[in-house]
Amino acid sequence: MNYRDIPVVLLCGGKGTRIKEMTETIPKPMVRIGEKPIMWHIMKGYSYHGFNNFVICLGYKGHVIKDFFLNYECMNSDFTVELGKKENIRLHSTHEENSWKVTLANTGEEAMTGSRIKQIEKYIQSDIFMLTYGDGVCNVDINRLLDFHLSHGKIGTVTGVRPPSRFGELLVDGDEVKSFSEKPQTSEGRINGGFFIFNKEVFNYVSEDEDCIFEREPLERLASDGELMIYKHDDFWQCMDTVRDMQYLDKLWQEKSAPWKKWGNANVF
Repeated sequence: MNYRDIPVVLLCGGKGTRIKEMTETIPKPMVRIGEKPIMWHIMKGYSYHGFNNFVICLGYKGHVIKDFFLNYECMNSDFTVELGKKENIRLHSTHEENSWKVTLANTGEEAMTGSRIKQIEKYIQSDIFMLTYGDGVCNVDINRLLDFHLSHGKIGTVTGVRPPSRFGELLVDGDEVKSFSEKPQTSEGRINGGFFIFNKEVFNYVSEDEDCIFEREPLERLASDGELMIYKHDDFWQCMDTVRDMQYLDKLWQEKSAPWKKWGNANVF
């Protein structure tokens, strides 16, 4: 198989209640970091590593995400429109995302993550697919992650990350502060950072029942069956759970120091 055709599934259906200041009118994956939604940043990361086939699981305010992609060509290109003609739009320029193929799947307003994954099974034609959440950025090397998954022969791989501390870390010498880090990665334990890879057998572990939560019984059963491996990532990872998280990510972007930006000119934001 051509591994570049592996689909990347994004879970983008949640209501984002912990960041409701931003999600009353748009879904959480459409909250902007810089000038683009956070889901765009995630997709650009996969695309940088050569993966351009996306399946997006829609739910809460999914029409906003549909509108974003339906209008993407015109909103990111110069064009001429001839009113009164059926084929009335002529694009004059292109954009870096012209290799993207995006499937937008309605998976229900109230469905949990496991249900959403089962519902998009029909769009997965390859033996392997990638999966992540629509609200977290990371500088994990996707190709090394794929190599690791292929090496162990199990059904699933989860990227295990060290969560950022909720509080700033002070490094001191006596009474003098030597350095301050706003959101250092902790050195204790690992959490599910998303950025999964699965063989298609994972669909046997989920159901279309709305209350099927992927992170509970399905992943617990995968682990107990010895079919879930961890890819350890010790570098940058940050989810956007709160307004403060959003402001932190936007600050990194505006300061041209976003660790997850690998594409294009590293100095052009």
